[in-house]
Amino acid sequence: SDLSYYRGYFNDEVWSDADAQAGWAAMWQYTAERYRDNPVVVGYKLMVEPNAADVLYGIDSPGEFFRSYSDTLADWNTLYPKLVQAIRSVDADTPILVGADGYSSVAWLPYLAPVDAANMVYVAHQYIPYDSYTHQEPDGENTYPGSFDVDWDNAAENVDKNYLSGLLNPVRRYQQKQGVPIAIDEFGVKRWVPGAWLYLNDLLDLFEQAGWNYAIWEWSTGYEP
Repeated sequence: SDLSYYRGYFNDEVWSDADAQAGWAAMWQYTAERYRDNPVVVGYKLMVEPNAADVLYGIDSPGEFFRSYSDTLADWNTLYPKLVQAIRSVDADTPILVGADGYSSVAWLPYLAPVDAANMVYVAHQYIPYDSYTHQEPDGENTYPGSFDVDWDNAAENVDKNYLSGLLNPVRRYQQKQGVPIAIDEFGVKRWVPGAWLYLNDLLDLFEQAGWNYAIWEWSTGYEP
């Protein structure tokens, strides 16, 4: 896609420059000190969808990324604990929300190393099946529940509540293994997608069964197809 329109918003030096990372930590310390007693602030989201693996190296596999770049400046697991430490130096209580690299995807969550700090919440984003369903164009025909090719292997998958439940297994295992609070702080579907309400209803039920907090990403009614 053409990202030239947004180019002025991007500064990826935070993934390769130690001074930029120190600046990010200083920014969070200043923010926490300023807003720690503000009752409107319910949490600090350290970064929305960290994505060094994709932005720097075009890697979408966590295993591949960590084999080559673990413990480098591009490793979110080495940066985010510094941000937590900066916040906790001035604010001991406000919850801190953190998602994994890979755009905070479910698949990358198991590779997010928890930190020893109070009031941490570990988050994931859930838009799967992305291209084939939740983000399909208005002329798309895939509906929920339905049978269509999700992973481009020329074979259809049965996309239903059982399928969605299976997608969320990595989050369940992570919570069980680490014993940490979980939130799905982004999920959703474009409003014109067939069966959207059924998809959302099943996802919400699965979140409720697991005891996770959640926040939907809402495309406003002014968002044109």
